[in-house]
Amino acid sequence: MEKRLYNDYLQILKEELVVAMGCTEPIAIAYAGAKAREVLGKKPEKAIIKCSGNIIKNAKCVTVPNTNGLIGIAASAITGILAGDATKELEVISVVDPKYIEEINKLSNTDYCKVCLLDTPIRLHIIMEVFCGDESASIEIKQAHTNITKIVKNNEVIFEQEESDDKYLGVFVDRNILNVKDIYDFANNVNIDDVKSLLDSQIEKNIAIAEEGLKGTYGLGIGKVLLNSYNNDISIKIKAYAAAASEARMSGSPMPVVTNSGSGNQGMTVSVPVIVYAREKNIENEKLYRALVLSNLLAIHQKTLIGRLSAFCGVVSAACASGAAITYLDGGSLKQIEDTISNTLANTSGIVCDGAKPACGAKIASSLDGALMGHHLAMAGQVYKPNTGILKDNIEKTINAVGRLAKDGMKQTDTEILNIMLDK
Repeated sequence: MEKRLYNDYLQILKEELVVAMGCTEPIAIAYAGAKAREVLGKKPEKAIIKCSGNIIKNAKCVTVPNTNGLIGIAASAITGILAGDATKELEVISVVDPKYIEEINKLSNTDYCKVCLLDTPIRLHIIMEVFCGDESASIEIKQAHTNITKIVKNNEVIFEQEESDDKYLGVFVDRNILNVKDIYDFANNVNIDDVKSLLDSQIEKNIAIAEEGLKGTYGLGIGKVLLNSYNNDISIKIKAYAAAASEARMSGSPMPVVTNSGSGNQGMTVSVPVIVYAREKNIENEKLYRALVLSNLLAIHQKTLIGRLSAFCGVVSAACASGAAITYLDGGSLKQIEDTISNTLANTSGIVCDGAKPACGAKIASSLDGALMGHHLAMAGQVYKPNTGILKDNIEKTINAVGRLAKDGMKQTDTEILNIMLDK
């Protein structure tokens, strides 16, 4: 792999494996609130938060960390406004002074913060407006969770980001350079020192929250139920740990995770199963690091066409990548890795995203079940034939087809999901 491409692949990992505390959509709202207060320079007397449908969908049912159990969009915004530290970005409310909790709770039950659906074609789009007397400030975020594109104070634009067609999501290295073969080659040849600290953080944080999910009382306790209801084999442990991690995070655990493609659920799904599998099989650390590189980049590759937010459940892509990485850990060839992806996408591509919530843990477990089946089929030399459903005659065409399904084919599905959630 030539040096420029190698460096771009490294940069993609650095851009996507980001530490976040709490579900990234409500945290993005809190970040916008904290930044708006910072620009205003004083405590706002009222606020308006305008969100795209996908932001509303993913923030409506999630517990906001460090708020004693508050849920939803207004609570996220008010927590950021009163107690957030914008310099911490996706860890904006990792520390909330207890003195604010009562006030956040009180204001969440008033009209202090008005929540509006933003009429926009951009799926990840937030406008936070705050007011104090005759002064105001506005923060606009587009495409990525901390990508501030416009700042206005007292009706004067003080920052506006120029849109650039050659930048992925406006801010990142173009993901269209990714393909399965080059990802495989990069994973095999990357200097471990170039990725070790990044992956060590992912291993440490994402396994820690999985263990917390299995110990605590979060959601329905999917992980514990799985471990208690089935034989304690490796496939059950993989699903239990990943599901438990998600339930803890969706239920308000303040523990940080390392994300993938702007999502903590996806970050945990691409990593926890691979780590658990490697540990259970006593696979050496270097092979684990390379498998995690493969898993992370395969998930990012699939999400490039789908987009940050969609009606297509993102953990399907992440679980598919995990399954491929497990094939890699088992000594599978490039073809068997490709076959794992095809087998998985032939099976689980119909799972819809109806917002972030504790039930995401169940979707992670189900998606991983499909990915593990895809892995075992591939290792047995079995793969679905091209033109079986949406499968094509090579892996890149298949990934493109799924991207088309998710981005274009499910637009109306996305609208109807939001309408159902809002009782329209």
